[in-house]
Amino acid sequence: MTISVQDFGNGATLYTITNKHNVSLSATDLGARIVKWLVPTAEGEKNIVLGFDNATGYQTIDTYLGSTIGRVAGRISNGQFEIDGTDYQVETQASQNNHTLHGGPESFETKIWKTDVNEAQNQLVFSYHSPDGENGFPGNLEVQVTYTLTDDNEWVIDYQATTDNATLFNPTNHVYFNLTGNHEETIHEHTLQLASDMFAVINEDVTVTGEKRAVDGTPFDFRQASKLAQIYDTNYEQNVLVGGLDHPFFLEKTTEPQAVLTSPSGDIKVEMHTDEDAVVIFSANFGPDKEDGSEKITNFTGITLETQAAPGAIEFDGFGDIVLRPGQTYRSQTGFKVIY
Repeated sequence: MTISVQDFGNGATLYTITNKHNVSLSATDLGARIVKWLVPTAEGEKNIVLGFDNATGYQTIDTYLGSTIGRVAGRISNGQFEIDGTDYQVETQASQNNHTLHGGPESFETKIWKTDVNEAQNQLVFSYHSPDGENGFPGNLEVQVTYTLTDDNEWVIDYQATTDNATLFNPTNHVYFNLTGNHEETIHEHTLQLASDMFAVINEDVTVTGEKRAVDGTPFDFRQASKLAQIYDTNYEQNVLVGGLDHPFFLEKTTEPQAVLTSPSGDIKVEMHTDEDAVVIFSANFGPDKEDGSEKITNFTGITLETQAAPGAIEFDGFGDIVLRPGQTYRSQTGFKVIY
């Protein structure tokens, strides 16, 4: 097991962990984000996640790609919430219908995180101090995100956080998988199996309505492995709203993988395990080309598995509890295991 270090541009650093099978995981301190996951298949080395070659791509094309998201993954309606009788207004984004997406503007994904390399444990430990009042959130928040690449070819993400004042905390990772290694190829022919009976219904602006809906008889039913094409080849109103998926799914508690994503040829699988109650799946529905002609990621070329408490947790019963208080330590773990 080795960990190499190189310059990633614009003050960022790239770290690469390589295990005994020559599987390697590259991550940067810019947003505590995954950049590359190389798998040595019979057809040659394949990168199974979307990413850019340097920091500039993440700063100009897509700031969320592969990053640690926080303080709160997903949307906070109108940027408003209440804790213990106190009302808070956090920063919103005009591009998000004046809701707060992924912690608000220039949040975790834009920061250079302190990084400790633990070669003995095959780990990168990213740390960030989010000061009281950052984007309007209360409390000084100390966050630690640990990436481990095991010799079983599993990327394990451990989250830990503490605060000195009651606040919200609901992190995730915004990795996009494309198991073909060809990042211009769509994910339509990938298959997904998901241990989920229910999903959260969304509004046109992608905020949740508070309704949990059964997957039975809908394109959201992946309890048996099914091609992702079913979310596009449909007139189901929830899919039409976003051109695919951008929805929370409520997960079963099971010792089996809660999600299994398989490449079109079947040569690569990724199994997901998490102690979180939900996963948000976004099928890279980036919409039309930008009016200014600037570069964007090609539509439908990746799929996220964003483990977290469901967006809407601060508004609706049964969606989870994302309030973190002084004296508590937030802990969560998600693992993605590649099989090839």
